[in-house]
Amino acid sequence: MTQPSLTSYWKMAAISLLAVLAVTIGRAEAATMSGSEKSLHAAAQKNSETVTWYVSHYSAETAEQIGASFRAKFPGVKVSVIRTTAQVAFQRLNQDLRAGVQQCDVISTTDLGHYAFLKGKGLLTKYTPEAASKAIKAFQGLDPEGYFHVTSAGLVVLIHNKEKTAGKKLPTKWADLLDPIWKNQVSLGHPGFSGYVGTWVVLMRKLYGWEYFEKMEKNNPQIGRSINDTVTMLNAGERSVAAGPASTTLRSASRGNPLGVIYPEDGSLMMIAPSGIMSNTKNPNAAKLFMEFLLGVETATIAVESFSESIRPEVAPAVGATPLNQVKTLRPTFEEIKKGIPEVKELWRDTFGV
Repeated sequence: MTQPSLTSYWKMAAISLLAVLAVTIGRAEAATMSGSEKSLHAAAQKNSETVTWYVSHYSAETAEQIGASFRAKFPGVKVSVIRTTAQVAFQRLNQDLRAGVQQCDVISTTDLGHYAFLKGKGLLTKYTPEAASKAIKAFQGLDPEGYFHVTSAGLVVLIHNKEKTAGKKLPTKWADLLDPIWKNQVSLGHPGFSGYVGTWVVLMRKLYGWEYFEKMEKNNPQIGRSINDTVTMLNAGERSVAAGPASTTLRSASRGNPLGVIYPEDGSLMMIAPSGIMSNTKNPNAAKLFMEFLLGVETATIAVESFSESIRPEVAPAVGATPLNQVKTLRPTFEEIKKGIPEVKELWRDTFGV
């Protein structure tokens, strides 16, 4: 009988070791899963399910990181991440529906009106994740019937380029952006593309009337699309101050960009961003499993590492961020947002011409 060579021996030993490691890692992963996750994972694995996620809650980088973490925790279940602005995600979803094509399994947009529409049309699946009851109380029960749940939270605040605002009196409240000293220096997103911006515009109209934006127009703001475009414009030195996202700004500052955050005296906008499962999904187990993951500690940890707010009490705020209990926050009601965003889109076009 031919004896195996030393090289073959080590190859076989390495393969055996890898097999043992794979089993060990698999058991470790399984041990971290809840009972609901274990059963959903087994069913999704058995059916080779892939969840397609339309998302506007996070930057592309953070969304992809969440997708990668999900795949690592639940081997055999894939997730396809499609990151766009809220309105583009919703337009794409409607195009799918009109074409009779099932693409999206889980929808995550920052516009609450989208969920009211989808629920009203019977296009969402009723599902309350086991993890939903473990979120911070303020983020629980957005839809008492359980068709959608808060999976992300963030703040809209005043942001500035420290180099361009050096020596100037910084704005401390929203009305300060109307001061003529900021003419040609303000950056804004667009309510026709961003749910964050749409909700901020609804809040400003509620606080100050539409006159706020008529006066803002005289300062000739630079208008992008996504609220994250304001950070890009400030980093490029094209503008000095903006109504922008705290999370993206703090993340950019952590990378050495000269950006600062100011929590307005009259209140930072608290954005809550839900997620829901489409009723026409062909991947129900993977979709439910993904909803569990979006509400879990792993996703909250990734969100905080990206300087978003945590929706789980176990995960502390990001370094450099002010804890929510120390920030004055404001949020329009669900009905004000649902009714107000379509209205302010039209008013915006009339006022700014874009």
